[in-house]
Amino acid sequence: MRRTLDIQLASFLRKRRGEMTYAAFARKLGITPSSLFRLENCQQSITLKTLQQILDRLGLDIADVFLGKI
Repeated sequence: MRRTLDIQLASFLRKRRGEMTYAAFARKLGITPSSLFRLENCQQSITLKTLQQILDRLGLDIADVFLGKI
């Protein structure tokens, strides 16, 4: 299940980033570009604290990420 959630998050982040650079999108999310890269490539699992931070900065709910509500 963890791998499935990592893949869903990675896909969500790539779609939200669009044409934005890693640096610009990471700054918007409040994380480092290297963390964003690792999350997008399923090389790092996210903590709940970081996930909440990202959701807050994007003005989204967890359902938007994992249930495809957006």
